Amino acid sequence: MRTPIPAAALALGGSLALAALVAPAAAHATEPGRQCQSLGVANLYGEFIEGDDTHTPDAEGAVAVGGNADFTGGFSVGQELTADQVAALPGGNALVVAGKISGPSTQVMKGNGVYGSKAAGAVVDAHQGKISQGASPIDFKAEFIKLRAAATALAATPRTAGATVEAKGADLYLSSADAVLNSFTVSAATLQGATDVFVKVPVGSVTVVTVTGDGYDMAAARTTGFHLWDEGRKAYVLDDKLQSAAGGAVRAKLLWNFPTATKVVKNGQAAWAGTVLAPNAAFDLGSGGPVNGSVIAKSLTGKGGAETHHYPFTGCLPTEPPTVPPVVPSGSPSATTTPSVPVTPSVPVTPGASVTPSASGGPSTPTGGKPSPSASGGPSAAASPSSAAVPSASASPSAEASTGGGLAHTGSGPVVPLAIGGAIVIAAGGAIVVAARRRAAKQA
Repeated sequence: MRTPIPAAALALGGSLALAALVAPAAAHATEPGRQCQSLGVANLYGEFIEGDDTHTPDAEGAVAVGGNADFTGGFSVGQELTADQVAALPGGNALVVAGKISGPSTQVMKGNGVYGSKAAGAVVDAHQGKISQGASPIDFKAEFIKLRAAATALAATPRTAGATVEAKGADLYLSSADAVLNSFTVSAATLQGATDVFVKVPVGSVTVVTVTGDGYDMAAARTTGFHLWDEGRKAYVLDDKLQSAAGGAVRAKLLWNFPTATKVVKNGQAAWAGTVLAPNAAFDLGSGGPVNGSVIAKSLTGKGGAETHHYPFTGCLPTEPPTVPPVVPSGSPSATTTPSVPVTPSVPVTPGASVTPSASGGPSTPTGGKPSPSASGGPSAAASPSSAAVPSASASPSAEASTGGGLAHTGSGPVVPLAIGGAIVIAAGGAIVVAARRRAAKQA
């Protein structure tokens, strides 16, 4: 059956307008010439928490809390921030507490601090800035809508071709050789079953490990080590503050994505390498051992030696072009005058996807008595995504900071000309429809 001109024109106009109005994704300043997405304002903070943050003794990077902050045991913020990183923060605030702050000694080492209200006896000092009471410069609700969309979209990213996930006894190996992006999906049960986790990817590449399931408890398996492959040494390196693969370049682009988890527990004895994106989860840092990266979560608790170390995520996340559905022929039961145009495709879900080990050959044997990773079948499914896109922003310290929940644009193309072009295309599509209808009326 022939497609009526109005439907075809609307489909054409809609698809062209969508293509024109979707601005180029924000490009990382550290990776010029590439289109990519980042994590918005959250990229600027070592702890970016939607709700409450109950924590001692310190965070080396900046801290942003959308709820209340309980620093009763004493807390210091921002010791490792550079001047450029402080300047990139919204209002220069290394500490943002939208609600009430508690604690007898909260020290902001670099940058400013702002809080909504202060509990009786609370003391907040700034060593190289100022402390003020006032409205939050961050729209946490808006940012977390984008972060949840980002986590969902990343979960829908296909497993990288050739990537392997293999459980060998108490050890879990993730291996991939893509120079740009290495995407893995692992069930929480599989990750939870590992005493040691080994990641082998090329230095300079971005690694996203999506963990499926409602919760993850690192303490359940007593996971004690994250080992990253160092190509220069031809060996795995146990990640901690004093040493890391390629001088920290691997963990700087390592992101652990928990799109559906409502609780994530870190074993107090382990240093967790990389940034954790768990926007729906209550994150428990435990009582010892740091996260060598940022924590983005719904809420956070930590005590003792549980710190967040200042190693912000610098990776360039993948972007997917929007898809346009085919035009439905006139007379079809599902035909409509104006076809809908989803921005993000839906992806089938297999909850609790697990890994099937294989025994085929792999890379050379690493040092330390640990077996080398072998080729293996990849995960069977990605986590459930919703129709949302990864937020566009730059995590570069030089990026203009957002003060209203919006994400900075540092992309490779102008936005305004694209918007004008989109409007022109829409008008043209409408003109085609009007002309077609007039011609049909005359013929009648």
